[in-house]
Amino acid sequence: MTIVQLEYIVAVDTYRSFVLAAEKCFVTQPTLSMQIQKLEDNLGVKLFDRSKQPVTPTEIGTAIIAQARLLLSESEKIKELITDRQKELSGELRVGIIPTISPYILPKIIQGFVEKHPQVKLVIWEQTTETIIQQLKLGMLDCGILSTPLHEANLVEIPVFYENFVAYTSANSKLSKKKTINPDDIDMEEIWVLNEGHCMREQVLNICQRRKATQSFKHFEYNTGSVETLKRMVDQNNGATILPELALSELTEQQMDRVRHFRSPEPAREVSIVIQRNFLKRRMIDALKAEILEFVPKRMRSKKNREVMDIV
Repeated sequence: MTIVQLEYIVAVDTYRSFVLAAEKCFVTQPTLSMQIQKLEDNLGVKLFDRSKQPVTPTEIGTAIIAQARLLLSESEKIKELITDRQKELSGELRVGIIPTISPYILPKIIQGFVEKHPQVKLVIWEQTTETIIQQLKLGMLDCGILSTPLHEANLVEIPVFYENFVAYTSANSKLSKKKTINPDDIDMEEIWVLNEGHCMREQVLNICQRRKATQSFKHFEYNTGSVETLKRMVDQNNGATILPELALSELTEQQMDRVRHFRSPEPAREVSIVIQRNFLKRRMIDALKAEILEFVPKRMRSKKNREVMDIV
Protein backbone atom coordinates (compact mmCIF):
# COMPACT_ATOMS: atom_id res chain seq x y z
CA MET A 1 0.00 0.00 0.00
CA THR A 2 1.44 3.36 -1.04
CA ILE A 3 0.50 7.01 -0.62
CA VAL A 4 0.06 7.25 -4.39
CA GLN A 5 -2.43 4.37 -4.38
CA LEU A 6 -4.40 6.06 -1.62
CA GLU A 7 -4.42 9.31 -3.60
CA TYR A 8 -5.79 7.43 -6.61
CA ILE A 9 -8.69 5.78 -4.78
CA VAL A 10 -9.61 9.09 -3.13
CA ALA A 11 -9.57 10.77 -6.55
CA VAL A 12 -11.88 8.12 -8.05
CA ASP A 13 -14.23 8.48 -5.09
CA THR A 14 -14.22 12.27 -5.46
CA TYR A 15 -14.82 12.41 -9.21
CA ARG A 16 -16.67 9.07 -9.59
CA SER A 17 -14.77 8.41 -12.80
CA PHE A 18 -11.48 6.63 -13.51
CA VAL A 19 -10.88 8.84 -16.55
CA LEU A 20 -11.47 12.12 -14.71
CA ALA A 21 -9.54 10.93 -11.63
CA ALA A 22 -6.53 10.09 -13.82
CA GLU A 23 -6.74 13.52 -15.44
CA LYS A 24 -6.80 15.26 -12.05
CA CYS A 25 -3.86 13.13 -10.85
CA PHE A 26 -1.87 13.87 -14.04
CA VAL A 27 -1.45 10.19 -14.99
CA THR A 28 -2.88 8.00 -17.70
CA GLN A 29 -6.09 6.13 -16.98
CA PRO A 30 -4.40 2.67 -17.41
CA THR A 31 -1.72 3.66 -14.87
CA LEU A 32 -4.30 4.75 -12.31
CA SER A 33 -6.46 1.65 -12.89
CA MET A 34 -3.44 -0.67 -12.57
CA GLN A 35 -2.38 0.87 -9.24
CA ILE A 36 -5.91 0.62 -7.83
CA GLN A 37 -6.11 -3.02 -9.01
CA LYS A 38 -2.81 -3.73 -7.23
CA LEU A 39 -4.18 -2.20 -4.03
CA GLU A 40 -7.38 -4.25 -4.30
CA ASP A 41 -5.32 -7.43 -4.85
CA ASN A 42 -3.15 -6.57 -1.85
CA LEU A 43 -6.16 -5.95 0.39
CA GLY A 44 -8.20 -8.82 -0.98
CA VAL A 45 -11.32 -6.69 -1.51
CA LYS A 46 -13.00 -4.74 -4.29
CA LEU A 47 -13.02 -1.01 -3.57
CA PHE A 48 -15.23 0.08 -6.47
CA ASP A 49 -18.24 -1.24 -8.32
CA ARG A 50 -17.09 -0.69 -11.89
CA SER A 51 -20.37 -1.92 -13.39
CA LYS A 52 -22.13 1.29 -12.35
CA GLN A 53 -21.88 4.73 -13.92
CA PRO A 54 -20.81 6.88 -12.27
CA VAL A 55 -18.39 4.55 -10.48
CA THR A 56 -19.35 3.98 -6.84
CA PRO A 57 -17.36 2.56 -3.94
CA THR A 58 -18.37 -0.76 -2.44
CA GLU A 59 -19.44 -0.94 1.20
CA ILE A 60 -15.94 -1.90 2.36
CA GLY A 61 -14.48 0.53 -0.17
CA THR A 62 -16.37 3.42 1.44
CA ALA A 63 -14.82 2.63 4.82
CA ILE A 64 -11.32 2.20 3.39
CA ILE A 65 -11.52 5.43 1.37
CA ALA A 66 -12.62 7.35 4.48
CA GLN A 67 -9.53 6.05 6.28
CA ALA A 68 -7.39 6.88 3.24
CA ARG A 69 -8.55 10.49 3.42
CA LEU A 70 -7.43 10.65 7.06
CA LEU A 71 -4.04 9.10 6.26
CA LEU A 72 -3.45 11.52 3.38
CA SER A 73 -4.41 14.44 5.61
CA GLU A 74 -1.91 13.31 8.25
CA SER A 75 0.83 12.86 5.63
CA GLU A 76 0.25 16.42 4.42
CA LYS A 77 0.85 17.65 7.96
CA ILE A 78 4.45 16.47 7.67
CA LYS A 79 4.92 18.88 4.75
CA GLU A 80 3.18 21.57 6.75
CA LEU A 81 5.69 21.17 9.60
CA ILE A 82 8.41 22.15 7.15
CA THR A 83 6.36 25.02 5.74
CA ASP A 84 5.69 26.38 9.21
CA ARG A 85 9.43 26.80 9.76
CA GLN A 86 9.67 29.03 6.74
CA LYS A 87 9.14 32.72 7.35
CA GLU A 88 7.29 33.29 4.08
CA LEU A 89 4.01 31.54 3.35
CA SER A 90 3.94 29.53 0.13
CA GLY A 91 1.68 27.09 -1.64
CA GLU A 92 -1.91 27.02 -2.84
CA LEU A 93 -4.99 27.99 -0.82
CA ARG A 94 -8.31 26.77 -2.27
CA VAL A 95 -11.23 28.84 -1.01
CA GLY A 96 -14.98 28.52 -1.55
CA ILE A 97 -17.20 31.54 -0.94
CA ILE A 98 -20.93 32.10 -1.29
CA PRO A 99 -22.17 34.71 -3.83
CA THR A 100 -23.94 36.85 -1.21
CA ILE A 101 -20.57 37.53 0.47
CA SER A 102 -17.97 37.45 -2.32
CA PRO A 103 -18.76 40.76 -4.12
CA TYR A 104 -18.43 42.74 -0.91
CA ILE A 105 -15.18 41.40 0.55
CA LEU A 106 -13.13 39.71 -2.19
CA PRO A 107 -12.34 42.86 -4.22
CA LYS A 108 -11.22 44.53 -0.98
CA ILE A 109 -8.90 41.81 0.32
CA ILE A 110 -7.34 40.01 -2.66
CA GLN A 111 -4.76 42.66 -3.57
CA GLY A 112 -3.64 43.12 0.05
CA PHE A 113 -3.33 39.36 0.61
CA VAL A 114 -1.33 38.81 -2.58
CA GLU A 115 1.01 41.70 -1.83
CA LYS A 116 1.72 40.40 1.69
CA HIS A 117 2.01 36.75 0.62
CA PRO A 118 3.35 36.70 -2.96
CA GLN A 119 4.28 33.00 -2.80
CA VAL A 120 0.69 31.94 -2.06
CA LYS A 121 -1.61 31.13 -4.96
CA LEU A 122 -5.24 31.93 -4.10
CA VAL A 123 -7.72 29.72 -5.96
CA ILE A 124 -11.28 30.90 -5.32
CA TRP A 125 -14.62 29.40 -6.31
CA GLU A 126 -17.95 31.19 -5.85
CA GLN A 127 -20.48 28.46 -5.04
CA THR A 128 -23.55 27.68 -2.96
CA THR A 129 -23.24 26.69 0.69
CA GLU A 130 -24.23 23.09 -0.05
CA THR A 131 -21.55 22.70 -2.73
CA ILE A 132 -18.83 24.23 -0.54
CA ILE A 133 -19.72 21.95 2.37
CA GLN A 134 -19.51 18.90 0.12
CA GLN A 135 -16.17 19.96 -1.34
CA LEU A 136 -14.73 20.69 2.10
CA LYS A 137 -15.63 17.18 3.20
CA LEU A 138 -14.02 15.71 0.08
CA GLY A 139 -10.85 17.75 0.59
CA MET A 140 -11.34 19.67 -2.68
CA LEU A 141 -11.31 22.98 -0.77
CA ASP A 142 -9.07 24.09 2.09
CA CYS A 143 -11.65 26.44 3.58
CA GLY A 144 -14.96 28.13 2.92
CA ILE A 145 -16.21 31.63 3.69
CA LEU A 146 -19.81 31.00 4.66
CA SER A 147 -22.75 32.19 6.68
CA THR A 148 -23.01 30.08 9.83
CA PRO A 149 -23.99 28.14 11.92
CA LEU A 150 -24.07 25.15 9.57
CA HIS A 151 -24.76 22.38 12.13
CA GLU A 152 -22.17 20.12 10.47
CA ALA A 153 -20.40 17.86 12.97
CA ASN A 154 -17.32 17.25 10.78
CA LEU A 155 -16.63 20.92 10.09
CA VAL A 156 -15.17 23.65 12.30
CA GLU A 157 -16.50 27.22 12.12
CA ILE A 158 -14.22 30.16 12.92
CA PRO A 159 -16.48 33.26 13.28
CA VAL A 160 -14.91 36.33 11.65
CA PHE A 161 -17.60 39.03 11.70
CA TYR A 162 -21.31 39.72 12.15
CA GLU A 163 -23.18 41.55 9.41
CA ASN A 164 -26.55 43.21 9.98
CA PHE A 165 -29.43 42.88 7.54
CA VAL A 166 -31.20 46.02 6.36
CA ALA A 167 -34.33 46.68 4.31
CA TYR A 168 -34.02 48.35 0.91
CA THR A 169 -37.32 49.87 -0.17
CA SER A 170 -39.03 51.56 -3.09
CA ALA A 171 -40.89 54.85 -2.61
CA ASN A 172 -44.28 53.13 -2.56
CA SER A 173 -43.32 50.53 0.05
CA LYS A 174 -44.92 50.77 3.48
CA LEU A 175 -41.45 50.35 4.95
CA SER A 176 -40.23 53.58 3.36
CA LYS A 177 -42.61 55.54 5.60
CA LYS A 178 -40.79 54.39 8.74
CA LYS A 179 -37.45 55.53 10.17
CA THR A 180 -36.65 52.12 11.67
CA ILE A 181 -38.53 48.86 11.30
CA ASN A 182 -39.44 45.62 13.05
CA PRO A 183 -39.76 42.23 11.30
CA ASP A 184 -43.52 42.48 11.94
CA ASP A 185 -43.65 45.54 9.66
CA ILE A 186 -42.68 43.49 6.62
CA ASP A 187 -45.37 42.60 4.09
CA MET A 188 -44.22 39.39 2.43
CA GLU A 189 -46.23 40.17 -0.71
CA GLU A 190 -43.80 42.99 -1.59
CA ILE A 191 -40.50 41.37 -0.60
CA TRP A 192 -38.08 40.06 -3.23
CA VAL A 193 -35.84 37.20 -2.03
CA LEU A 194 -33.15 34.92 -3.44
CA ASN A 195 -34.07 31.59 -4.99
CA GLU A 196 -33.84 28.19 -3.31
CA GLY A 197 -30.35 26.97 -2.46
CA HIS A 198 -29.04 30.27 -1.07
CA CYS A 199 -28.67 30.40 2.70
CA MET A 200 -29.49 34.12 2.78
CA ARG A 201 -32.98 33.30 1.49
CA GLU A 202 -33.60 31.18 4.58
CA GLN A 203 -32.22 33.91 6.85
CA VAL A 204 -34.50 36.52 5.29
CA LEU A 205 -37.53 34.26 5.65
CA ASN A 206 -36.54 33.65 9.27
CA ILE A 207 -36.47 37.41 9.83
CA CYS A 208 -39.99 37.65 8.49
CA GLN A 209 -41.09 34.51 10.37
CA ARG A 210 -43.56 33.86 7.58
CA ARG A 211 -41.91 31.05 5.63
CA LYS A 212 -45.15 29.20 4.78
CA ALA A 213 -46.77 32.38 3.51
CA THR A 214 -44.06 32.91 0.89
CA GLN A 215 -44.73 29.85 -1.19
CA SER A 216 -47.67 31.05 -3.28
CA PHE A 217 -46.76 34.63 -4.19
CA LYS A 218 -45.75 35.55 -7.72
CA HIS A 219 -42.57 37.32 -6.59
CA PHE A 220 -41.00 34.05 -5.57
CA GLU A 221 -41.35 32.55 -9.03
CA TYR A 222 -38.52 34.87 -10.08
CA ASN A 223 -35.22 33.00 -9.60
CA THR A 224 -32.00 34.87 -8.91
CA GLY A 225 -28.89 34.19 -6.90
CA SER A 226 -27.72 37.80 -6.99
CA VAL A 227 -28.22 40.36 -4.24
CA GLU A 228 -27.49 43.09 -6.79
CA THR A 229 -30.36 41.82 -8.95
CA LEU A 230 -32.74 42.03 -5.99
CA LYS A 231 -31.75 45.66 -5.49
CA ARG A 232 -32.41 46.44 -9.15
CA MET A 233 -35.79 44.70 -9.00
CA VAL A 234 -36.79 47.09 -6.21
CA ASP A 235 -35.48 50.10 -8.16
CA GLN A 236 -37.45 49.22 -11.27
CA ASN A 237 -40.41 47.15 -10.07
CA ASN A 238 -41.18 48.57 -6.61
CA GLY A 239 -41.52 46.48 -3.45
CA ALA A 240 -38.63 45.91 -1.04
CA THR A 241 -35.84 43.46 -0.29
CA ILE A 242 -33.38 42.59 2.49
CA LEU A 243 -29.69 43.36 1.93
CA PRO A 244 -26.55 42.44 3.86
CA GLU A 245 -24.93 45.50 5.44
CA LEU A 246 -21.74 45.37 3.35
CA ALA A 247 -23.84 45.78 0.21
CA LEU A 248 -24.54 49.36 1.30
CA SER A 249 -21.06 50.41 0.17
CA GLU A 250 -22.26 49.99 -3.42
CA LEU A 251 -25.28 52.31 -3.02
CA THR A 252 -25.53 55.90 -4.23
CA GLU A 253 -26.58 58.71 -1.88
CA GLN A 254 -30.08 58.60 -3.34
CA GLN A 255 -30.29 54.83 -2.84
CA MET A 256 -29.09 55.16 0.76
CA ASP A 257 -32.24 57.19 1.45
CA ARG A 258 -34.20 54.01 0.73
CA VAL A 259 -32.41 51.96 3.41
CA ARG A 260 -34.24 51.20 6.63
CA HIS A 261 -32.46 49.67 9.63
CA PHE A 262 -34.07 47.24 12.05
CA ARG A 263 -34.53 48.09 15.70
CA SER A 264 -32.22 46.40 18.21
CA PRO A 265 -31.50 43.54 18.41
CA GLU A 266 -30.85 43.81 14.70
CA PRO A 267 -31.10 40.63 12.60
CA ALA A 268 -27.65 39.65 11.40
CA ARG A 269 -25.66 36.86 9.84
CA GLU A 270 -22.51 35.31 11.24
CA VAL A 271 -19.75 35.03 8.62
CA SER A 272 -17.13 32.38 9.34
CA ILE A 273 -14.17 30.63 7.83
CA VAL A 274 -15.16 26.96 7.74
CA ILE A 275 -12.62 24.13 7.70
CA GLN A 276 -12.40 20.37 8.19
CA ARG A 277 -11.65 19.18 11.71
CA ASN A 278 -8.27 17.85 10.54
CA PHE A 279 -7.51 20.96 8.53
CA LEU A 280 -4.21 21.90 6.96
CA LYS A 281 -2.62 25.19 5.88
CA ARG A 282 -3.31 26.77 9.24
CA ARG A 283 -0.99 29.76 8.69
CA MET A 284 -2.48 30.56 5.28
CA ILE A 285 -6.01 30.42 6.68
CA ASP A 286 -4.99 32.62 9.62
CA ALA A 287 -3.51 35.11 7.14
CA LEU A 288 -6.76 35.12 5.16
CA LYS A 289 -8.76 35.77 8.32
CA ALA A 290 -6.43 38.62 9.29
CA GLU A 291 -6.90 40.24 5.87
CA ILE A 292 -10.68 40.06 6.18
CA LEU A 293 -10.60 41.56 9.68
CA GLU A 294 -8.41 44.39 8.41
CA PHE A 295 -11.16 45.35 5.97
CA VAL A 296 -14.23 44.76 8.16
CA PRO A 297 -15.24 47.66 10.49
CA LYS A 298 -14.44 46.92 14.15
CA ARG A 299 -18.10 47.23 15.16
CA MET A 300 -18.87 44.18 13.00
CA ARG A 301 -16.54 41.94 14.99
CA SER A 302 -18.93 41.78 17.95
CA LYS A 303 -22.17 39.83 18.27
CA LYS A 304 -23.54 42.39 20.75
CA ASN A 305 -27.04 43.78 20.04
CA ARG A 306 -27.50 41.41 17.11
CA GLU A 307 -29.78 38.43 16.59
CA VAL A 308 -27.97 35.91 14.39
CA MET A 309 -30.33 34.37 11.85
CA ASP A 310 -30.12 30.62 11.29
CA ILE A 311 -29.88 29.24 7.76
CA VAL A 312 -32.17 26.23 8.24
